[in-house]
Amino acid sequence: MKKIVIFLMLCIYSFSLEIGNKVLEPEEAFKVVFIKNENSINIKIELGKDIYLYDDKLQVNITKPQKIELLKDLKLSKPVSYDGFIVHFDDLNIEIPYSLLKSKIDSNKYEIEFKFQGCSKAGLCYAPMSEKQVIFFEADVKEEIIDPVKEDIKQKNELASSSKQENENLSETDNIAASLKDSSTLIVLATFFGFGLLLAFTPCVFPMIPILSSIIVKASQNESMSAKKGFFLSLIYVLAMSLAYTIAGVIAGIFGANLQASLQNPYVLVAFSFIFISLAFSMFGYFEIRLPSSIQTKINKTTEGKENQGVIGIAIMGFLSALIVGPCVAPPLAGALVYIGQTGDALLGGMALFVMSLGMGVPLLLIGVGAGKFMPKPGGWMESVTKIFGLIMLGVAIWLLDRVINPTISMYLWSFLLLGSGIYLRVYTHIISQLISTIIFIFGVIMIIGAVSGATNPLKPFEKFTSGVSIVKQDELKFIKIQNIAQLEDAILKSSKPIILDFWATWCVSCKELDEITFKDDDVIKKLQNFTLLKVDVTQNSDDDKAIQKRFGVVGPPALIFWDENKQEVKSAKIVGYKNPKEFLEILDKNFKN
Repeated sequence: MKKIVIFLMLCIYSFSLEIGNKVLEPEEAFKVVFIKNENSINIKIELGKDIYLYDDKLQVNITKPQKIELLKDLKLSKPVSYDGFIVHFDDLNIEIPYSLLKSKIDSNKYEIEFKFQGCSKAGLCYAPMSEKQVIFFEADVKEEIIDPVKEDIKQKNELASSSKQENENLSETDNIAASLKDSSTLIVLATFFGFGLLLAFTPCVFPMIPILSSIIVKASQNESMSAKKGFFLSLIYVLAMSLAYTIAGVIAGIFGANLQASLQNPYVLVAFSFIFISLAFSMFGYFEIRLPSSIQTKINKTTEGKENQGVIGIAIMGFLSALIVGPCVAPPLAGALVYIGQTGDALLGGMALFVMSLGMGVPLLLIGVGAGKFMPKPGGWMESVTKIFGLIMLGVAIWLLDRVINPTISMYLWSFLLLGSGIYLRVYTHIISQLISTIIFIFGVIMIIGAVSGATNPLKPFEKFTSGVSIVKQDELKFIKIQNIAQLEDAILKSSKPIILDFWATWCVSCKELDEITFKDDDVIKKLQNFTLLKVDVTQNSDDDKAIQKRFGVVGPPALIFWDENKQEVKSAKIVGYKNPKEFLEILDKNFKN
Protein backbone atom coordinates (compact mmCIF):
# COMPACT_ATOMS: atom_id res chain seq x y z
CA MET A 1 0.00 0.00 0.00
CA LYS A 2 2.84 2.41 0.87
CA LYS A 3 4.45 1.76 -2.53
CA ILE A 4 1.16 2.47 -4.31
CA VAL A 5 0.65 5.77 -2.42
CA ILE A 6 4.25 6.89 -3.06
CA PHE A 7 3.93 5.97 -6.76
CA LEU A 8 0.70 7.95 -7.12
CA MET A 9 2.15 11.00 -5.38
CA LEU A 10 5.23 10.91 -7.64
CA CYS A 11 2.98 10.72 -10.69
CA ILE A 12 0.96 13.70 -9.50
CA TYR A 13 4.12 15.67 -8.76
CA SER A 14 5.65 14.90 -12.16
CA PHE A 15 2.37 15.70 -13.89
CA SER A 16 2.05 19.01 -12.05
CA LEU A 17 5.59 20.01 -13.00
CA GLU A 18 4.93 19.20 -16.64
CA ILE A 19 1.72 21.26 -16.64
CA GLY A 20 3.31 24.04 -14.60
CA ASN A 21 6.04 24.50 -17.21
CA LYS A 22 3.39 25.23 -19.86
CA VAL A 23 1.53 27.85 -17.84
CA LEU A 24 2.49 31.49 -18.44
CA GLU A 25 3.06 33.62 -15.41
CA PRO A 26 0.80 36.74 -15.28
CA GLU A 27 3.71 39.05 -16.19
CA GLU A 28 4.42 36.83 -19.22
CA ALA A 29 0.81 36.59 -20.31
CA PHE A 30 0.12 40.33 -20.00
CA LYS A 31 2.81 42.96 -20.60
CA VAL A 32 1.43 46.44 -19.92
CA VAL A 33 3.36 49.62 -20.80
CA PHE A 34 2.34 53.28 -20.41
CA ILE A 35 3.87 55.49 -23.12
CA LYS A 36 3.73 59.27 -22.80
CA ASN A 37 3.50 61.09 -26.14
CA GLU A 38 3.26 64.76 -26.99
CA ASN A 39 -0.54 64.87 -27.05
CA SER A 40 -1.60 61.66 -25.36
CA ILE A 41 -0.78 58.83 -23.00
CA ASN A 42 -0.93 55.38 -24.61
CA ILE A 43 -1.57 52.11 -22.81
CA LYS A 44 -0.06 49.17 -24.67
CA ILE A 45 -0.78 45.60 -23.62
CA GLU A 46 1.00 42.69 -25.29
CA LEU A 47 -0.63 39.28 -24.91
CA GLY A 48 1.24 36.00 -24.64
CA LYS A 49 0.56 33.00 -26.85
CA ASP A 50 -3.09 31.80 -26.75
CA ILE A 51 -3.99 34.55 -24.25
CA TYR A 52 -7.12 36.67 -24.61
CA LEU A 53 -8.82 39.53 -22.72
CA TYR A 54 -12.48 39.78 -21.71
CA ASP A 55 -13.95 42.88 -23.33
CA ASP A 56 -16.38 43.52 -20.45
CA LYS A 57 -13.55 43.41 -17.90
CA LEU A 58 -11.57 46.25 -19.49
CA GLN A 59 -11.60 49.52 -17.53
CA VAL A 60 -9.66 52.77 -17.95
CA ASN A 61 -10.19 55.25 -15.12
CA ILE A 62 -8.84 58.44 -13.68
CA THR A 63 -8.40 57.54 -10.01
CA LYS A 64 -6.84 60.80 -8.82
CA PRO A 65 -7.67 63.60 -8.15
CA GLN A 66 -11.15 62.18 -8.74
CA LYS A 67 -12.45 58.83 -9.95
CA ILE A 68 -13.81 59.15 -13.49
CA GLU A 69 -14.43 56.39 -16.08
CA LEU A 70 -12.81 56.94 -19.48
CA LEU A 71 -13.35 53.76 -21.49
CA LYS A 72 -16.61 54.87 -23.13
CA ASP A 73 -14.74 57.87 -24.60
CA LEU A 74 -11.87 55.80 -26.01
CA LYS A 75 -11.42 53.81 -29.22
CA LEU A 76 -10.53 50.12 -28.98
CA SER A 77 -10.00 47.49 -31.64
CA LYS A 78 -13.09 45.43 -32.42
CA PRO A 79 -13.44 42.35 -30.17
CA VAL A 80 -14.52 38.88 -31.36
CA SER A 81 -16.79 36.17 -30.03
CA TYR A 82 -15.07 33.15 -28.44
CA ASP A 83 -16.50 30.33 -26.33
CA GLY A 84 -19.60 32.38 -25.49
CA PHE A 85 -17.60 35.51 -24.51
CA ILE A 86 -16.64 38.78 -26.23
CA VAL A 87 -12.84 38.90 -26.14
CA HIS A 88 -9.67 40.48 -27.57
CA PHE A 89 -6.97 38.20 -28.99
CA ASP A 90 -4.76 40.94 -30.44
CA ASP A 91 -2.46 43.33 -28.59
CA LEU A 92 -4.20 46.55 -27.54
CA ASN A 93 -3.03 50.14 -27.92
CA ILE A 94 -5.36 52.47 -26.02
CA GLU A 95 -4.78 56.18 -26.70
CA ILE A 96 -5.89 58.70 -24.05
CA PRO A 97 -5.66 62.30 -25.35
CA TYR A 98 -4.56 64.90 -22.82
CA SER A 99 -7.48 67.00 -24.01
CA LEU A 100 -9.83 64.29 -22.78
CA LEU A 101 -8.23 64.31 -19.33
CA LYS A 102 -8.50 68.11 -19.14
CA SER A 103 -12.13 68.00 -20.25
CA LYS A 104 -13.00 65.60 -17.44
CA ILE A 105 -11.20 67.45 -14.66
CA ASP A 106 -8.62 70.25 -14.76
CA SER A 107 -5.47 69.21 -12.91
CA ASN A 108 -1.68 69.20 -13.17
CA LYS A 109 -1.43 65.57 -12.09
CA TYR A 110 -3.50 62.49 -12.95
CA GLU A 111 -3.36 58.89 -11.82
CA ILE A 112 -4.52 56.59 -14.62
CA GLU A 113 -5.65 53.05 -13.83
CA PHE A 114 -6.01 50.22 -16.36
CA LYS A 115 -7.99 47.16 -15.20
CA PHE A 116 -8.28 43.90 -17.14
CA GLN A 117 -8.80 40.17 -16.87
CA GLY A 118 -7.89 37.41 -19.28
CA CYS A 119 -7.61 33.68 -19.84
CA SER A 120 -5.60 31.14 -21.78
CA LYS A 121 -7.09 28.89 -24.45
CA ALA A 122 -5.82 26.00 -22.32
CA GLY A 123 -8.56 26.82 -19.82
CA LEU A 124 -6.51 28.69 -17.22
CA CYS A 125 -8.08 31.99 -16.11
CA TYR A 126 -6.07 34.72 -14.39
CA ALA A 127 -7.26 36.91 -11.55
CA PRO A 128 -8.39 40.47 -12.34
CA MET A 129 -5.34 42.75 -12.64
CA SER A 130 -4.67 46.47 -12.69
CA GLU A 131 -1.81 48.79 -13.60
CA LYS A 132 -1.49 52.46 -12.56
CA GLN A 133 0.53 55.39 -13.86
CA VAL A 134 0.88 58.95 -12.55
CA ILE A 135 0.91 61.61 -15.30
CA PHE A 136 2.48 65.07 -14.84
CA PHE A 137 2.28 67.89 -17.39
CA GLU A 138 5.79 69.14 -18.22
CA ALA A 139 5.18 72.84 -17.59
CA ASP A 140 3.91 72.09 -14.17
CA VAL A 141 6.66 69.63 -13.30
CA LYS A 142 9.36 72.31 -13.80
CA GLU A 143 7.69 74.52 -11.25
CA GLU A 144 7.29 71.75 -8.69
CA ILE A 145 10.10 71.20 -6.19
CA ILE A 146 10.20 67.57 -5.13
CA ASP A 147 11.84 66.43 -1.90
CA PRO A 148 13.07 62.89 -2.74
CA VAL A 149 12.77 61.68 0.87
CA LYS A 150 9.26 63.04 1.33
CA GLU A 151 8.23 61.73 -2.09
CA ASP A 152 9.53 58.25 -1.24
CA ILE A 153 7.60 58.23 2.06
CA LYS A 154 4.50 59.49 0.27
CA GLN A 155 4.70 56.76 -2.36
CA LYS A 156 5.14 54.06 0.28
CA ASN A 157 2.13 55.36 2.21
CA GLU A 158 0.04 55.44 -0.95
CA LEU A 159 1.14 51.90 -1.83
CA ALA A 160 0.27 50.62 1.65
CA SER A 161 -3.10 52.38 1.52
CA SER A 162 -3.82 50.97 -1.93
CA SER A 163 -2.81 47.45 -0.83
CA LYS A 164 -5.04 47.69 2.23
CA GLN A 165 -7.97 48.89 0.12
CA GLU A 166 -7.49 46.07 -2.39
CA ASN A 167 -7.44 43.47 0.42
CA GLU A 168 -10.62 44.92 1.85
CA ASN A 169 -12.26 44.49 -1.56
CA LEU A 170 -11.30 40.84 -1.85
CA SER A 171 -13.71 38.02 -1.04
CA GLU A 172 -12.91 35.41 1.59
CA THR A 173 -11.86 32.98 -1.14
CA ASP A 174 -9.54 35.51 -2.82
CA ASN A 175 -7.95 36.38 0.53
CA ILE A 176 -7.15 32.70 1.11
CA ALA A 177 -5.67 32.43 -2.41
CA ALA A 178 -3.57 35.55 -1.73
CA SER A 179 -2.28 34.06 1.54
CA LEU A 180 -0.95 31.08 -0.41
CA LYS A 181 1.11 33.46 -2.54
CA ASP A 182 2.39 35.63 0.28
CA SER A 183 3.06 33.17 3.14
CA SER A 184 5.79 30.62 3.74
CA THR A 185 5.09 26.99 2.91
CA LEU A 186 5.08 25.94 6.59
CA ILE A 187 2.55 28.62 7.56
CA VAL A 188 0.36 27.75 4.58
CA LEU A 189 0.27 24.06 5.48
CA ALA A 190 -0.41 24.77 9.17
CA THR A 191 -3.21 27.17 8.22
CA PHE A 192 -4.85 24.69 5.87
CA PHE A 193 -4.64 21.94 8.48
CA GLY A 194 -6.57 24.30 10.77
CA PHE A 195 -9.11 24.90 7.99
CA GLY A 196 -9.52 21.13 7.75
CA LEU A 197 -10.24 20.83 11.48
CA LEU A 198 -13.02 23.42 11.11
CA LEU A 199 -14.45 21.65 8.06
CA ALA A 200 -14.47 18.38 10.01
CA PHE A 201 -17.72 19.51 11.63
CA THR A 202 -19.57 20.14 8.36
CA PRO A 203 -21.92 17.85 6.39
CA CYS A 204 -18.96 16.90 4.15
CA VAL A 205 -17.51 14.63 6.81
CA PHE A 206 -20.54 13.42 8.81
CA PRO A 207 -21.58 10.69 6.32
CA MET A 208 -18.08 9.23 6.47
CA ILE A 209 -18.42 8.54 10.21
CA PRO A 210 -20.91 5.64 9.87
CA ILE A 211 -19.02 4.34 6.83
CA LEU A 212 -15.73 4.11 8.73
CA SER A 213 -17.46 2.80 11.86
CA SER A 214 -19.08 0.00 9.88
CA ILE A 215 -15.70 -0.94 8.41
CA ILE A 216 -14.17 -1.23 11.88
CA VAL A 217 -17.14 -3.21 13.19
CA LYS A 218 -16.94 -5.56 10.23
CA ALA A 219 -13.19 -6.03 10.81
CA SER A 220 -13.86 -6.79 14.50
CA GLN A 221 -16.02 -9.81 13.69
CA ASN A 222 -13.14 -12.16 13.02
CA GLU A 223 -10.33 -10.69 15.12
CA SER A 224 -9.83 -8.68 18.28
CA MET A 225 -9.60 -4.92 17.81
CA SER A 226 -7.10 -2.69 19.62
CA ALA A 227 -6.67 1.09 19.65
CA LYS A 228 -3.59 0.64 17.45
CA LYS A 229 -5.48 -1.51 14.94
CA GLY A 230 -8.45 0.90 14.91
CA PHE A 231 -6.13 3.86 14.32
CA PHE A 232 -4.37 2.02 11.49
CA LEU A 233 -7.63 1.21 9.68
CA SER A 234 -8.95 4.75 10.04
CA LEU A 235 -5.57 6.17 8.93
CA ILE A 236 -5.72 4.14 5.69
CA TYR A 237 -9.24 5.48 5.10
CA VAL A 238 -8.23 9.10 5.80
CA LEU A 239 -5.06 8.94 3.65
CA ALA A 240 -7.06 7.58 0.71
CA MET A 241 -9.69 10.26 1.25
CA SER A 242 -6.99 12.95 1.33
CA LEU A 243 -5.39 11.60 -1.83
CA ALA A 244 -8.73 11.78 -3.63
CA TYR A 245 -9.34 15.38 -2.52
CA THR A 246 -5.84 16.32 -3.67
CA ILE A 247 -6.11 14.73 -7.12
CA ALA A 248 -9.59 16.17 -7.69
CA GLY A 249 -8.45 19.60 -6.50
CA VAL A 250 -5.33 19.73 -8.66
CA ILE A 251 -7.36 18.69 -11.73
CA ALA A 252 -9.99 21.33 -10.98
CA GLY A 253 -7.38 24.02 -10.38
CA ILE A 254 -5.37 23.37 -13.55
CA PHE A 255 -8.07 22.42 -16.03
CA GLY A 256 -11.15 24.02 -14.47
CA ALA A 257 -12.86 20.61 -14.50
CA ASN A 258 -14.52 19.74 -11.20
CA LEU A 259 -14.06 15.96 -10.93
CA GLN A 260 -16.30 15.72 -7.87
CA ALA A 261 -19.11 17.60 -9.60
CA SER A 262 -18.75 15.32 -12.63
CA LEU A 263 -19.30 12.29 -10.39
CA GLN A 264 -22.55 13.69 -8.95
CA ASN A 265 -24.65 12.44 -11.86
CA PRO A 266 -27.56 10.02 -11.28
CA TYR A 267 -25.78 6.98 -12.75
CA VAL A 268 -22.78 7.28 -10.43
CA LEU A 269 -24.89 8.05 -7.35
CA VAL A 270 -27.27 5.15 -8.00
CA ALA A 271 -24.32 2.80 -8.57
CA PHE A 272 -22.63 3.92 -5.35
CA SER A 273 -25.92 3.59 -3.46
CA PHE A 274 -26.12 -0.03 -4.58
CA ILE A 275 -22.60 -0.52 -3.24
CA PHE A 276 -23.83 0.56 0.20
CA ILE A 277 -26.92 -1.62 -0.14
CA SER A 278 -24.61 -4.53 -0.95
CA LEU A 279 -22.50 -3.70 2.11
CA ALA A 280 -25.65 -3.67 4.21
CA PHE A 281 -26.79 -7.10 3.02
CA SER A 282 -23.27 -8.39 3.54
CA MET A 283 -23.54 -7.23 7.16
CA PHE A 284 -26.91 -8.96 7.43
CA GLY A 285 -25.05 -12.19 6.61
CA TYR A 286 -26.52 -12.93 3.17
CA PHE A 287 -23.09 -13.03 1.51
CA GLU A 288 -19.51 -11.90 2.01
CA ILE A 289 -17.82 -9.30 -0.19
CA ARG A 290 -14.38 -10.41 -1.33
CA LEU A 291 -11.79 -9.27 -3.84
CA PRO A 292 -11.61 -11.31 -7.08
CA SER A 293 -9.82 -14.64 -6.53
CA SER A 294 -6.98 -13.75 -8.92
CA ILE A 295 -6.17 -10.63 -6.89
CA GLN A 296 -6.57 -12.52 -3.60
CA THR A 297 -4.09 -15.14 -4.77
CA LYS A 298 -1.44 -12.51 -5.58
CA ILE A 299 -1.96 -10.69 -2.28
CA ASN A 300 -1.90 -13.88 -0.21
CA LYS A 301 1.60 -14.63 -1.48
CA THR A 302 2.85 -11.78 0.71
CA THR A 303 3.50 -12.23 4.42
CA GLU A 304 0.51 -10.06 5.30
CA GLY A 305 -1.84 -11.26 2.58
CA LYS A 306 -5.09 -11.35 4.53
CA GLU A 307 -4.43 -7.98 6.18
CA ASN A 308 -3.56 -6.38 2.83
CA GLN A 309 -6.91 -7.47 1.39
CA GLY A 310 -8.69 -5.45 4.07
CA VAL A 311 -6.36 -2.47 3.67
CA ILE A 312 -6.99 -2.25 -0.09
CA GLY A 313 -10.75 -2.40 0.43
CA ILE A 314 -10.63 0.36 3.06
CA ALA A 315 -8.43 2.54 0.83
CA ILE A 316 -10.83 2.14 -2.09
CA MET A 317 -13.79 3.03 0.13
CA GLY A 318 -11.99 6.11 1.50
CA PHE A 319 -11.03 7.26 -1.99
CA LEU A 320 -14.55 6.89 -3.39
CA SER A 321 -16.18 8.38 -0.31
CA ALA A 322 -14.25 11.63 -0.74
CA LEU A 323 -15.28 11.94 -4.39
CA ILE A 324 -18.92 10.93 -4.13
CA VAL A 325 -20.18 11.12 -0.55
CA GLY A 326 -18.86 14.54 0.46
CA PRO A 327 -18.31 16.96 -2.47
CA CYS A 328 -18.55 20.13 -0.36
CA VAL A 329 -17.10 23.43 -1.54
CA ALA A 330 -15.86 25.77 1.20
CA PRO A 331 -13.71 28.93 1.09
CA PRO A 332 -10.40 27.12 1.90
CA LEU A 333 -10.95 24.58 -0.87
CA ALA A 334 -12.04 27.28 -3.33
CA GLY A 335 -9.07 29.48 -2.32
CA ALA A 336 -6.60 26.67 -3.01
CA LEU A 337 -8.19 25.95 -6.40
CA VAL A 338 -8.11 29.65 -7.34
CA TYR A 339 -4.42 29.77 -6.37
CA ILE A 340 -3.62 26.70 -8.50
CA GLY A 341 -5.57 28.14 -11.43
CA GLN A 342 -3.84 31.53 -11.24
CA THR A 343 -0.27 30.38 -10.69
CA GLY A 344 -0.13 26.83 -12.02
CA ASP A 345 1.63 25.87 -8.76
CA ALA A 346 -0.03 22.47 -8.40
CA LEU A 347 2.61 21.31 -5.89
CA LEU A 348 1.90 23.86 -3.13
CA GLY A 349 -1.81 23.92 -3.91
CA GLY A 350 -1.98 20.12 -3.80
CA MET A 351 -0.01 19.99 -0.53
CA ALA A 352 -2.42 22.53 1.00
CA LEU A 353 -5.40 20.42 -0.07
CA PHE A 354 -3.76 17.25 1.27
CA VAL A 355 -3.10 18.64 4.77
CA MET A 356 -6.57 20.23 4.81
CA SER A 357 -8.03 16.78 4.13
CA LEU A 358 -5.94 15.34 6.95
CA GLY A 359 -7.43 17.98 9.27
CA MET A 360 -10.90 16.96 8.10
CA GLY A 361 -10.01 13.36 8.90
CA VAL A 362 -8.99 13.98 12.54
CA PRO A 363 -12.46 13.04 13.93
CA LEU A 364 -12.33 9.86 11.86
CA LEU A 365 -8.95 8.98 13.37
CA LEU A 366 -10.35 9.56 16.87
CA ILE A 367 -13.28 7.28 16.06
CA GLY A 368 -10.86 4.60 14.93
CA VAL A 369 -8.83 4.86 18.15
CA GLY A 370 -11.96 4.92 20.33
CA ALA A 371 -13.60 2.01 18.55
CA GLY A 372 -10.41 -0.02 18.78
CA LYS A 373 -9.92 0.75 22.48
CA PHE A 374 -13.46 0.14 23.69
CA MET A 375 -14.54 -2.58 21.27
CA PRO A 376 -15.18 -5.81 23.24
CA LYS A 377 -13.71 -9.10 22.09
CA PRO A 378 -15.37 -10.88 19.16
CA GLY A 379 -18.42 -12.88 20.13
CA GLY A 380 -22.10 -13.48 19.46
CA TRP A 381 -22.98 -9.90 20.32
CA MET A 382 -20.94 -8.72 17.32
CA GLU A 383 -23.48 -10.24 14.95
CA SER A 384 -26.20 -7.93 16.30
CA VAL A 385 -23.97 -4.84 16.17
CA THR A 386 -22.99 -5.66 12.60
CA LYS A 387 -26.63 -5.87 11.55
CA ILE A 388 -27.35 -2.50 13.17
CA PHE A 389 -24.56 -0.99 11.09
CA GLY A 390 -26.13 -2.69 8.09
CA LEU A 391 -29.24 -0.60 8.75
CA ILE A 392 -27.03 2.50 8.92
CA MET A 393 -25.52 1.59 5.54
CA LEU A 394 -29.04 1.50 4.09
CA GLY A 395 -29.52 5.01 5.51
CA VAL A 396 -26.34 6.19 3.73
CA ALA A 397 -27.65 4.68 0.47
CA ILE A 398 -30.96 6.60 0.81
CA TRP A 399 -29.01 9.78 1.67
CA LEU A 400 -27.11 9.45 -1.63
CA LEU A 401 -30.25 8.67 -3.62
CA ASP A 402 -31.95 11.71 -2.10
CA ARG A 403 -29.82 13.88 -4.44
CA VAL A 404 -31.33 12.44 -7.62
CA ILE A 405 -34.78 11.01 -6.83
CA ASN A 406 -38.12 12.66 -6.19
CA PRO A 407 -38.26 14.08 -2.61
CA THR A 408 -41.57 12.29 -1.95
CA ILE A 409 -40.04 8.93 -2.88
CA SER A 410 -37.14 9.75 -0.58
CA MET A 411 -39.63 10.38 2.27
CA TYR A 412 -41.19 6.94 1.70
CA LEU A 413 -37.77 5.26 1.67
CA TRP A 414 -36.84 6.90 4.99
CA SER A 415 -40.17 5.89 6.53
CA PHE A 416 -39.77 2.25 5.38
CA LEU A 417 -36.23 2.15 6.78
CA LEU A 418 -37.34 3.55 10.16
CA LEU A 419 -40.34 1.21 10.37
CA GLY A 420 -38.21 -1.79 9.44
CA SER A 421 -35.47 -0.81 11.91
CA GLY A 422 -38.04 -0.37 14.69
CA ILE A 423 -39.49 -3.82 14.03
CA TYR A 424 -36.06 -5.44 13.74
CA LEU A 425 -34.79 -4.04 17.06
CA ARG A 426 -37.84 -5.43 18.85
CA VAL A 427 -36.16 -8.86 18.80
CA TYR A 428 -33.83 -7.65 21.55
CA THR A 429 -35.44 -8.04 24.96
CA HIS A 430 -33.26 -5.51 26.80
CA ILE A 431 -35.37 -2.58 28.04
CA ILE A 432 -33.11 0.02 26.35
CA SER A 433 -33.35 -1.80 23.00
CA GLN A 434 -37.13 -1.98 23.41
CA LEU A 435 -37.33 1.75 24.12
CA ILE A 436 -35.11 2.68 21.18
CA SER A 437 -37.01 0.42 18.79
CA THR A 438 -40.33 1.96 19.90
CA ILE A 439 -39.05 5.52 19.31
CA ILE A 440 -37.66 4.60 15.87
CA PHE A 441 -40.96 2.92 14.93
CA ILE A 442 -42.94 6.03 15.99
CA PHE A 443 -40.66 8.21 13.86
CA GLY A 444 -41.28 5.81 10.96
CA VAL A 445 -45.06 6.23 11.37
CA ILE A 446 -44.65 10.04 11.51
CA MET A 447 -42.53 9.92 8.35
CA ILE A 448 -45.10 7.84 6.45
CA ILE A 449 -47.84 10.30 7.44
CA GLY A 450 -45.66 13.15 6.23
CA ALA A 451 -44.97 11.37 2.93
CA VAL A 452 -48.67 10.76 2.34
CA SER A 453 -49.40 14.45 3.07
CA GLY A 454 -46.87 15.52 0.42
CA ALA A 455 -44.05 16.65 2.75
CA THR A 456 -40.57 16.53 1.22
CA ASN A 457 -38.30 17.35 4.18
CA PRO A 458 -37.58 14.38 6.51
CA LEU A 459 -36.77 16.88 9.30
CA LYS A 460 -40.19 18.55 8.88
CA PRO A 461 -42.67 15.72 8.18
CA PHE A 462 -45.65 17.77 9.42
CA GLU A 463 -44.94 20.89 7.34
CA LYS A 464 -48.18 20.44 5.37
CA PHE A 465 -50.21 20.41 8.60
CA THR A 466 -48.77 23.59 10.08
CA SER A 467 -50.36 27.02 9.90
CA GLY A 468 -48.56 27.69 6.62
CA VAL A 469 -45.93 30.07 8.03
CA SER A 470 -43.01 28.11 6.58
CA ILE A 471 -44.72 27.87 3.18
CA VAL A 472 -45.31 31.61 3.10
CA LYS A 473 -41.67 32.23 3.98
CA GLN A 474 -40.50 29.99 1.17
CA ASP A 475 -42.73 31.81 -1.33
CA GLU A 476 -41.48 35.20 -0.20
CA LEU A 477 -38.06 34.62 -1.75
CA LYS A 478 -38.60 34.16 -5.47
CA PHE A 479 -35.47 33.25 -7.41
CA ILE A 480 -35.41 33.73 -11.17
CA LYS A 481 -33.85 30.68 -12.85
CA ILE A 482 -30.88 31.35 -15.12
CA GLN A 483 -29.61 28.76 -17.60
CA ASN A 484 -26.78 30.50 -19.46
CA ILE A 485 -24.67 33.66 -19.66
CA ALA A 486 -27.00 35.37 -22.15
CA GLN A 487 -29.96 35.03 -19.78
CA LEU A 488 -27.84 36.28 -16.90
CA GLU A 489 -26.70 39.39 -18.77
CA ASP A 490 -30.30 40.12 -19.77
CA ALA A 491 -31.51 39.75 -16.16
CA ILE A 492 -28.76 42.04 -14.86
CA LEU A 493 -29.57 44.64 -17.53
CA LYS A 494 -33.27 44.67 -16.59
CA SER A 495 -32.70 44.87 -12.81
CA SER A 496 -32.93 48.20 -11.00
CA LYS A 497 -31.89 46.70 -7.66
CA PRO A 498 -28.78 44.97 -6.28
CA ILE A 499 -28.48 41.44 -7.62
CA ILE A 500 -27.61 38.04 -6.13
CA LEU A 501 -26.71 35.03 -8.30
CA ASP A 502 -26.98 31.73 -6.41
CA PHE A 503 -25.03 28.74 -7.78
CA TRP A 504 -27.03 25.65 -6.72
CA ALA A 505 -27.17 21.88 -7.33
CA THR A 506 -29.44 19.06 -6.16
CA TRP A 507 -26.46 17.06 -4.87
CA CYS A 508 -25.05 20.02 -2.90
CA VAL A 509 -25.72 19.50 0.83
CA SER A 510 -24.59 23.01 1.77
CA CYS A 511 -26.97 24.46 -0.85
CA LYS A 512 -29.87 22.82 0.95
CA GLU A 513 -28.60 24.25 4.23
CA LEU A 514 -28.73 27.73 2.70
CA ASP A 515 -32.25 27.08 1.41
CA GLU A 516 -33.64 25.56 4.60
CA ILE A 517 -31.87 27.70 7.21
CA THR A 518 -30.44 30.97 5.88
CA PHE A 519 -33.02 31.80 3.21
CA LYS A 520 -35.90 31.01 5.58
CA ASP A 521 -34.69 33.33 8.33
CA ASP A 522 -37.08 36.28 8.87
CA ASP A 523 -34.34 38.91 8.89
CA VAL A 524 -32.71 37.48 5.78
CA ILE A 525 -36.03 37.40 3.94
CA LYS A 526 -36.69 41.01 4.87
CA LYS A 527 -33.22 42.08 3.71
CA LEU A 528 -33.44 40.24 0.41
CA GLN A 529 -36.71 41.92 -0.56
CA ASN A 530 -34.47 44.75 -1.83
CA PHE A 531 -32.52 42.42 -4.17
CA THR A 532 -33.10 40.78 -7.53
CA LEU A 533 -32.61 37.06 -6.82
CA LEU A 534 -31.18 34.83 -9.55
CA LYS A 535 -30.40 31.11 -9.35
CA VAL A 536 -28.40 28.90 -11.70
CA ASP A 537 -28.77 25.13 -11.32
CA VAL A 538 -25.43 23.47 -12.15
CA THR A 539 -26.59 19.96 -11.27
CA GLN A 540 -26.04 18.59 -14.78
CA ASN A 541 -22.55 20.13 -15.11
CA SER A 542 -23.40 21.00 -18.74
CA ASP A 543 -21.33 23.21 -21.05
CA ASP A 544 -23.51 26.20 -20.12
CA ASP A 545 -23.02 25.39 -16.42
CA LYS A 546 -19.25 25.19 -16.85
CA ALA A 547 -19.14 28.43 -18.85
CA ILE A 548 -21.04 30.47 -16.28
CA GLN A 549 -18.96 29.02 -13.42
CA LYS A 550 -15.76 29.80 -15.32
CA ARG A 551 -16.97 33.36 -15.93
CA PHE A 552 -17.06 34.07 -12.18
CA GLY A 553 -14.30 31.74 -10.97
CA VAL A 554 -16.77 29.43 -9.19
CA VAL A 555 -15.31 25.97 -8.54
CA GLY A 556 -18.59 24.50 -7.35
CA PRO A 557 -21.78 25.23 -5.43
CA PRO A 558 -22.82 26.79 -3.19
CA ALA A 559 -21.53 30.19 -4.29
CA LEU A 560 -23.21 33.60 -4.28
CA ILE A 561 -22.15 36.45 -6.60
CA PHE A 562 -23.33 40.03 -5.97
CA TRP A 563 -23.84 43.19 -8.05
CA ASP A 564 -24.77 46.65 -6.77
CA GLU A 565 -27.61 48.79 -8.17
CA ASN A 566 -25.16 50.21 -10.75
CA LYS A 567 -24.62 46.70 -12.11
CA GLN A 568 -21.01 46.60 -10.83
CA GLU A 569 -19.89 43.26 -9.39
CA VAL A 570 -19.18 43.51 -5.64
CA LYS A 571 -16.27 41.06 -5.37
CA SER A 572 -15.79 41.54 -1.63
CA ALA A 573 -19.31 40.19 -1.01
CA LYS A 574 -18.74 36.89 -2.86
CA ILE A 575 -19.77 33.92 -0.70
CA VAL A 576 -18.48 30.37 -1.09
CA GLY A 577 -19.92 27.60 1.08
CA TYR A 578 -22.62 27.75 3.74
CA LYS A 579 -23.19 30.88 5.83
CA ASN A 580 -25.67 30.98 8.70
CA PRO A 581 -28.20 33.87 8.81
CA LYS A 582 -26.04 36.03 11.09
CA GLU A 583 -22.90 35.64 8.94
CA PHE A 584 -24.92 36.20 5.76
CA LEU A 585 -26.46 39.43 7.06
CA GLU A 586 -23.07 40.72 8.22
CA ILE A 587 -21.71 40.34 4.67
CA LEU A 588 -24.73 42.17 3.22
CA ASP A 589 -24.54 44.98 5.80
CA LYS A 590 -20.82 45.45 5.12
CA ASN A 591 -21.17 45.69 1.35
CA PHE A 592 -24.63 47.18 0.83
CA LYS A 593 -25.81 50.31 2.61
CA ASN A 594 -29.56 49.81 2.20
